[in-house]
Amino acid sequence: MFVDHAKIYVSSGHGGSGCVSFLREKFMPKGGPDGGDGGRGGDVIILGDPHMRSLLDFRGGKHFRAGRGQHGKGSNRHGKSGKDVIIKVPPGTMIYNAETDELIGDIQQPGDRIVVAKGGRGGKGNARYASSTNQAPRDWQVGGKAEEYVLRLELKLIADIGVVGFPNAGKSTLLSRISDARPKIADYPFTTLKPNLGVVKYHDFSSFVMADIPGLIEGAHRGKGLGFEFLRHIERTRALLFLIDAQAEKPREEFETLLSELENYDSRLSEKPRLVVLSKSDVADETMRKRHKKELQGLEYMYISSVIGEGLTELKERLWTMLEEVRQAAESTEQ
Repeated sequence: MFVDHAKIYVSSGHGGSGCVSFLREKFMPKGGPDGGDGGRGGDVIILGDPHMRSLLDFRGGKHFRAGRGQHGKGSNRHGKSGKDVIIKVPPGTMIYNAETDELIGDIQQPGDRIVVAKGGRGGKGNARYASSTNQAPRDWQVGGKAEEYVLRLELKLIADIGVVGFPNAGKSTLLSRISDARPKIADYPFTTLKPNLGVVKYHDFSSFVMADIPGLIEGAHRGKGLGFEFLRHIERTRALLFLIDAQAEKPREEFETLLSELENYDSRLSEKPRLVVLSKSDVADETMRKRHKKELQGLEYMYISSVIGEGLTELKERLWTMLEEVRQAAESTEQ
């Protein structure tokens, strides 16, 4: 099951308190202060895990509590620090304070770490307060308090290319043909009920990631159909592939509807580089292609057939070129 949002409860550990103690040995009945410090409380850390694809593990509002720091002891023995808790999430997870809606952090890459609840500091023991004027201090410090939060996790898939189209446009079939993904495929609407990621190999040593987004319908940005649940996954893609069934009666109208849905959800999506692709070219006869040429005048497009493999090599070439242009533009902006 694919789950892309969840709520969790986290609590760091309390810090241990310092100790008040004095050295008492056979030949030193009135020794100096030797109270140790308390240990710090454990942190709650969120870590990006490349092997995770969903937030399924966090269904039901799970609680995570780090270890408490131990109190200091005599003979200058410091308390042990509390054990950290590490919560693993898939790359692309955004972390919000559920009560204030503040964005705390964004796990973008595997290995990214964010401390979401810092453990309480350890309190000082009385040995820390000894001085030339105060040789028998009875001062000590209470351990720091833990931090507690309710967090909202929201997963936005990270892919190079986002494939958008109406139900039954052939998105899943395309992904299965040019990548390592094996999505469910059937000839009825809404076969895809979750986004699918696939790695597309390009030549010998290069690759890019493609995401098949569940079919959009008109009004998706307002929550109709399945679109609203998955539109967020298009936000992080670097380019878009609009897949339109070559048998559609009004292909240009379908493209404009899809583009409008994306713009209404987030106006920045219309600024992404895009490629328009007509699928199922194996059933597009000459008459149909002439109609496409007239109706799609001024709009760059290409044909593919995932069934017979027509145009798939050219498609990968054009997508790679588009991504290279995006990379070069980003590099020139940074400079």
